[in-house]
Amino acid sequence: MIEDPRGNIDYEESGAGPTVVLVPGSCSTGAAWRPVIAALNGQFRCVTTSLLGYGATAERRTAGDPSIDHEAEALEAVVRKAGSGVHLVGHSFGGLVALAVALRKRVALASLMVVEAPAAELLRHSGEAEHYRAFRQMTEAYFADFAGGNAEAVADMIDFYGGAGTFASWPPRVRDYAIAATPVNILDWASAYGFPLSAALLAAIDIPVLVVRGSASHPAVQRTNVLLSEFANGAALATIGGAAHFMIATHAGEVARLMSAHVHDADSERRDRSARPTQRRCGAER
Repeated sequence: MIEDPRGNIDYEESGAGPTVVLVPGSCSTGAAWRPVIAALNGQFRCVTTSLLGYGATAERRTAGDPSIDHEAEALEAVVRKAGSGVHLVGHSFGGLVALAVALRKRVALASLMVVEAPAAELLRHSGEAEHYRAFRQMTEAYFADFAGGNAEAVADMIDFYGGAGTFASWPPRVRDYAIAATPVNILDWASAYGFPLSAALLAAIDIPVLVVRGSASHPAVQRTNVLLSEFANGAALATIGGAAHFMIATHAGEVARLMSAHVHDADSERRDRSARPTQRRCGAER
C-alpha cells in the first residue's frame, strides 16, 4: 500500500527480474493480473495496483472533475515506488491511464504495453464516426439504464466488450463486484471521454510501445487500438487470435508471451543505445 496525502493506493509486488507495473481495467483490482503473472513463470518483478475507486485505492475524482490526470498521478506514484526501468502495462481503461502517464512524461518508463485501451476520443478525432458512435450509444444506454434503477446495467457494458453472455458467465462474486463498482465505472467513462487524443499527441511518445488487441473483440475496440499503434511513434501491433477484451483472463499465456518478448526487446534496445556513445568515445580516444 502507498500512503498518499490524497488517499491510499494499492501496491503489491512479487518476483524478481525486470520490473513490470501491471494496471488493471475498470471493475477490477490488481488481482485480475494473476493468470498472466502465473504464466510469466517468475521472469519478472511484477507490481500490481488498482485504479481509483477500486480495491483499496481511494477515489480522487468527482463528477465535476473526472480528469484522467487524477488517475495518472496515482499511477505515477506506483511507478516511482517501483523504481527505475519500469515497463508499464495496462489493460482496458488501465491501458488508457498508462497511455496518459506516458504522454505526461512525469516519470521515466522503459516501455509501454497497451492492451485494448478504450481510446474513444481518438476515434472521434480521426473521423471514425461509426466506431465512435458505437462507444457512445453503448455508454448512453448503459448510463440511462442504471439511472432508471437497473442495478445490473453494467452487464451490457461488459457484453459490449466480451460478447453476448460474458457477464452471465462470470462467477457470482465477480459479477457482484462489477455491479457494486458501477458508479466508479461511470466516472471512468467520463475520464475516458474527457481525455483528448490525436495523432500529433501520440507521435510524441519516445519509448517502445506494443499495442495488443483481440481478433474477437468489438470492431470499435479493434479499430481504436489499430489507430493507437499507427499513431504512437514506432509502436507495434499484436493481435491475439480468438481473444476478446478480457484476454488477460482467457488468453493469459498469449498475453504473457507478448509481454515477455516486448520487455526483453525494449531492454535490449536500451542497452544498445547506452553502449553506442561509449563505443564512440573509445574510438575517439584511440
